[in-house]
Amino acid sequence: MMKFKFLAILFLILTTFSSCETIKKKSDEIAEKENERLSLFIGKNSDELKSELGNPTDDFLNENGNEILVYKTKKYGIPCERKFEIDSNNIIVGFTSSGCF
Repeated sequence: MMKFKFLAILFLILTTFSSCETIKKKSDEIAEKENERLSLFIGKNSDELKSELGNPTDDFLNENGNEILVYKTKKYGIPCERKFEIDSNNIIVGFTSSGCF
């Protein structure tokens, strides 16, 4: 009887850890696809970004004097924020993405 309890607990622990690993792996894959998609905008004119994603939710100048375009959305109640850095020539030089899938 003691061996059965031990095996049952061990099975539950292994199942829990493998489930967490599967979720982490899946979310990493989604984040990688998101980054690949957004990296296509690097080096392009900000007008292309605006035609693809629409008008930004917010914009401001960072400490380097570059414009930051912020796109905020929600999917399934989870907030998503994408920020694109635009240089003085109107070229996208970087981006960050948080909570997006």
